[in-house]
Amino acid sequence: MPTGAKLVGALVFALLAFFVAQVVKPHLPEATSFGYMSQVAAVVGLACGWAIMGPTAGRGYYRAVGSGMKTAVITAAWALFVFAFEEMLRQTLRGIYDGPMEAVVGVAQLFVEFGAYMLFPDVLAVLLIGGGLAGLQTEWASKRWT
Repeated sequence: MPTGAKLVGALVFALLAFFVAQVVKPHLPEATSFGYMSQVAAVVGLACGWAIMGPTAGRGYYRAVGSGMKTAVITAAWALFVFAFEEMLRQTLRGIYDGPMEAVVGVAQLFVEFGAYMLFPDVLAVLLIGGGLAGLQTEWASKRWT
C-alpha cells in the first residue's frame, strides 16, 4: 500500500544513491566509462527506499537513523551487485569466461573489487550520514502524513 513515508523514502534514497555514485567516481580508475552509473544507482535507491525504509518508518526518530543507515548499506550492496553483474555480462561477451560457473564466480569477484571503492572515508561518510538523515526525513514524513 503506498504511503507518504514510502514515497519520501524512495525519493530521498534515490537522491542519496545518486550522490554517493558521484562521490565514488573520483576514486575509480581514470579509464572508467561511467555511462549511466549515477542513474542506475538512483533507481536502486528508489527501490530500496520504497521497499526497505518506507515500511520501517513510524517507529521513532532514534530507530529511523539506524534504519536509514541499514537501508543505505543495502542500497549500496544492491547497486554493487547490479554493476558487477553488468560488468560480468560485458566480459562474457568478450569471451573471458569459459563457462557459466566461472561467470557466477566472476560476479562475486567483481562485487568485492567494486566494493573496495566504497571504503574510502568520504564515500562511507556520505553513505552513512546521508542514510541517517534520509531515515530521519522518512520518519518525519511518516509522522506528518499518518
